[in-house]
Amino acid sequence: MTLLPGVLTAIAILGFSAAAVASAGEKAGAPAAVPRVFLLDGKLLAETRARAAGGDKSLARAVEDLRRDADKALKAGPFSVVFKKTAAPSGDKHDYMSQGPYWWPDPSKPDGLPYIRKDGEVHPDRGAFDNAPMGRMASAVETLATAYYFTGHEPYAAHAAKLLRAWFLDAETRMNPNLNFGQSIPGVTEGRGAGIIDTTALVRMVDAVGLLAGLRPGVAGLRPGEAGSPSWTAADQKALQEWFSKYVDWMLESKIGKEEAAAHNNHKTWYIVQVAAFSLFAGRPDVARRAVADAPKLVDSQIEPDGRQPLELARTKSWDYSSMNLDGWFCLARLGDAVGVDIWNYRSADGRSIRKALDFLLPYAASGGPEWPHKQIVKFRAGRLAGIIRRAAIKYGDKQYADAAAALGSGESDDRTDLLWPMPRQ
Repeated sequence: MTLLPGVLTAIAILGFSAAAVASAGEKAGAPAAVPRVFLLDGKLLAETRARAAGGDKSLARAVEDLRRDADKALKAGPFSVVFKKTAAPSGDKHDYMSQGPYWWPDPSKPDGLPYIRKDGEVHPDRGAFDNAPMGRMASAVETLATAYYFTGHEPYAAHAAKLLRAWFLDAETRMNPNLNFGQSIPGVTEGRGAGIIDTTALVRMVDAVGLLAGLRPGVAGLRPGEAGSPSWTAADQKALQEWFSKYVDWMLESKIGKEEAAAHNNHKTWYIVQVAAFSLFAGRPDVARRAVADAPKLVDSQIEPDGRQPLELARTKSWDYSSMNLDGWFCLARLGDAVGVDIWNYRSADGRSIRKALDFLLPYAASGGPEWPHKQIVKFRAGRLAGIIRRAAIKYGDKQYADAAAALGSGESDDRTDLLWPMPRQ
């Protein structure tokens, strides 16, 4: 068998196994299979992987960086809620627990209770419970699964599967599917609705699981690897979907879940993102559709006609929160695509839209642009907007977004954006 020149290039650049490269050579020109993802664009991912496997030099550095990150992630974990030193108030270490980030002891009280709020100032105990390990687990899984998808290197998938089983599935270490004790406040509450924002770390993780699991059953003509990693079994996939289905039920039915559903700012945005993403992952599109259906009404209440997000501008880290909430809106727009709700192009009668919110922020991310005029008690980082601008450039086809994306680069993502949301080729 004769290998294609582009595939030979991929051996040197990407480090594919000889068997994987040979199989790719045999099926060169075959249509790329599309992974089951919702926040990401499966078709675009498949096209980008084909470009990388074909030796596209513009992607070589991004794949190299991804492999470097994945090699580090091979040493991560395992992580589990049962590893914390103190059990949740329930007495069950399988219950997730975290502390509110901006709450501090009251210096006027001998015992410091009840804690008082200092917006934007993170208490050091914030990382003492389960939120930090969960974030590291989700990040490692996302890196490993993405690296597996682009390289076919099975040890990446095997370690991702190990981390997922430890956190969600194994009887001795799994997390219960609730956040009854999320973002507790000493002297105030053992858990609150705001704690649900902690699990936004899992939104992109479940998309990454789609890169491990491959396609829906019954798709013919797949290349090796496209049917999913042998390290992540159908039983694993089913069990994880069931875990997230139970978590969705808790978000919708519990007192704490309903409390977060009644929020108005970024908490409301990310609550809907989570319900929709987890429902789609769990195979419950009807629940996702109901969650996203009223999202345009939320645009009207969160975004002003000039694009300002006043609920986020009121914060002490106004740039971070404005960017974070807009990221949530772009995630919602992708989820809307999956259930037939167009958020990308929604515009109220007086001009409110997610695109207008981006246009408001865009000048401040530009080199030489105006200085951010709102309160920002931590360092201003223009790169927080990079991934959002890249997605806008792809979706809207507007030159101003393409130019801004090119100028800003991949921001804080170590070139991961170049693989997940590559700029359209000229």
